[in-house]
Amino acid sequence: MTNMDHGKFTRVTTYFHSLLALDVFLLFFTGYSVMFNDELWWMVEFMGGNAGVLALHRIAGFGLIVLTVFWVTLMLIGPGRRKNFKAVLPTPTDAKAFIQDVQFVLGRADERHPNARQFAGYSSDEVPLLSYVGKGVVWIFTVELVLLMISGLLIWSKVGLAQFFQTKAAATAFVTFHGLLGVVMVMGIMFHIFEHGFHPAFYPVEMKAFVPKSMMPHEEHEDHEGTGIELLSLRPTWKWAVNVAGAAVVIGIVSVLVGSIFDSGYPVPAGLTVGGGPTSVLLTIGINVGMFVLLLGVVLSTYGNVLRARYEQQVASDEHDSEPEAAADGGQPRDE
Repeated sequence: MTNMDHGKFTRVTTYFHSLLALDVFLLFFTGYSVMFNDELWWMVEFMGGNAGVLALHRIAGFGLIVLTVFWVTLMLIGPGRRKNFKAVLPTPTDAKAFIQDVQFVLGRADERHPNARQFAGYSSDEVPLLSYVGKGVVWIFTVELVLLMISGLLIWSKVGLAQFFQTKAAATAFVTFHGLLGVVMVMGIMFHIFEHGFHPAFYPVEMKAFVPKSMMPHEEHEDHEGTGIELLSLRPTWKWAVNVAGAAVVIGIVSVLVGSIFDSGYPVPAGLTVGGGPTSVLLTIGINVGMFVLLLGVVLSTYGNVLRARYEQQVASDEHDSEPEAAADGGQPRDE
């Protein structure tokens, strides 16, 4: 690790991040099995058929509500959480960073604004924990989850949906809105997987999302000039891996968007009645490639937690080995 690894999360947040990721992935797998039940017939069968898919989707939706309530409560009453909440609020400096980024792209600025720099070889005291892009991702993701939960609950309760929308057309439009949110969100998730799984400095997984910031070994590079990025080496498998993953992300996003045009009514509360057969072999393959990208996200998340557990064991073992041995009589150890 380098002194770029200033850490992202507390220990609680690392666990919450992993649980939320697994729950959202389950929502995607079950939701898209409903929407693309012809193209993803094997996934429907794997999860127990129509009834199994719908039951798992609702269980995952309930899990999302539980996780959200827990997180909101923690942000309100947890120690130091309000300070963290303020850290993700947009600031005038973020607006300046956005404007300067646009100017930089147009060739009218010499460099990016400090509030836009991440993963660029800067030390932790030179850049904020979250750039304006990172803050945007947090807020977009939060708004989408809230809207998905509200719309999902209304769709789940047909009576409740009818109370708000008295016409069939309005209710259908509301259901379609829920599906549209899912399509938009899955695009962001695929980009998120690609960004944090295949960045050359952190491939195959960015450990800052799994190792608590309290365990980041800052002191190891205090005497080293630079940020430590020059100490990193590019893995031999990165070139072909990033090309394959990048192509899969593009194919998956395009296929899901095209498929959502043909298949409407997502999600269907009662049964899997949408769709009329695969539009084409290529579209069927593309949608399955998109699901492969999501599955890759599950694998990377699991791998990150495995590495976190190994790292914690290594730290605990090093601390134990560095402790002075106690005297045989139980007293204080004597200097040799």
